[in-house]
Amino acid sequence: MRVTVIGAGLAGSEAAWQLAQRGVQVTLCEMKPEKKTPAHETEYFAELCCSNSLRSDQLENAVGLLKEELRRLDSLIIRCADATRVPAGGALAVDRHGFARMVTEEIRNHPNITVVDGEVTEIPEGEVIVASGPLTSDALEAKLVELFGESSTLNFFDAAAPLVSFESVDMESAYFASRYDKGTPDYINCPMSQEEYKAFWSALIEAEEAEVHGFEDKQVFEGCMPVEVMARRGEDTLRYGPLKPKGLPDPKTGRDPYAVVQLRKDNADGSIYNLVGFQTHLRFPEQKRVFSMIPALKNAQYLRYGVMHRNTYLDSPRLLDRYYRLRKEPRISFAGQMTGVEGYVESCASGFLAGVELARRLRGMESVNFPQETAIGALGLYVSNESVGSFQPMNINFGIMPPLGYKVKGKRNKNAELSARSLTLIDEIREEVMK
Repeated sequence: MRVTVIGAGLAGSEAAWQLAQRGVQVTLCEMKPEKKTPAHETEYFAELCCSNSLRSDQLENAVGLLKEELRRLDSLIIRCADATRVPAGGALAVDRHGFARMVTEEIRNHPNITVVDGEVTEIPEGEVIVASGPLTSDALEAKLVELFGESSTLNFFDAAAPLVSFESVDMESAYFASRYDKGTPDYINCPMSQEEYKAFWSALIEAEEAEVHGFEDKQVFEGCMPVEVMARRGEDTLRYGPLKPKGLPDPKTGRDPYAVVQLRKDNADGSIYNLVGFQTHLRFPEQKRVFSMIPALKNAQYLRYGVMHRNTYLDSPRLLDRYYRLRKEPRISFAGQMTGVEGYVESCASGFLAGVELARRLRGMESVNFPQETAIGALGLYVSNESVGSFQPMNINFGIMPPLGYKVKGKRNKNAELSARSLTLIDEIREEVMK
């Protein structure tokens, strides 16, 4: 039994690992370091391009539930994330390079995985999982279009936030506090007065953007909205979004500032920080000019400027089944953001399910039924739901899971009950899944 997995990102690495753990021989094809996309910097597998955060780790949040399901089912990606986590309050954030390095070592050292470096330009014969990512190379994308028709591939634009060095942040103008009063005080908070914020906002909406071929604001995925695009929606939009000051009182005044820019650790050493919510496609000089208007960042050293890139995804409801298999040719499965799941953890979950399902099929075993009451199951069922009309990338959320059937007071309490129901089901099928 041998399977080819194309792409060693989060989804491809997870799929390859789950197959290998079940005795399947895997050929894992990765075009880095021979060829890189505009969003990649290192030679490591599972490289995190946009943020170093896997988002909330709380069970009252759907992505927190999804992580816990994967954790209980021995996900490689979640295990490596837990091992390389950096303080981030209620979120699971990782040392970006440490995480990718650990995943790479685990994959390369697995006896059932053979890594083949170089670009894949054809869909191989035999069993295949295509996890080439939203930045699939032009040659392979052309073959995919040929396989299922041009109308079945879609595009949107994604953006990454800048990174700054800790030593360049003016801590006289900033302070440590938790994000929205959750967890330990791991975020650097950069307060702004009303006058400072309005000047910053005015400069931001007028700043010059980098040229991105074919870009329109309407094509941006809401979860990665560039800060300048968000700002154009209104003067106070940022203050109710990533710059929300509620619950972050400035120690100097004892009051919440008018607006707050938050910085999150990007590595374990705490020498690099990420501007939370500052995905952008401004020109590099404009980023330095406008973001330097934030008092604590007036002399900031930028280790990486924000970038923007095109992401490609499939019209999955018309193409894939609940296990991410191509309906018309089940020997081919897909995984990751190209299926229309949005987010690191969601990509991992799709790779997990595709790998587990394929391993079982190759060994003559029945499919595992991940119910819609579980986050893993709900995500696969949503992506394959033919009744979904205008399909767009989506993060996991409780809205795609069945309601409890009884009333629970308070949203957090209701979400906690939904999570408890899901984890009970996961524990019931865990032994079977692990076979």
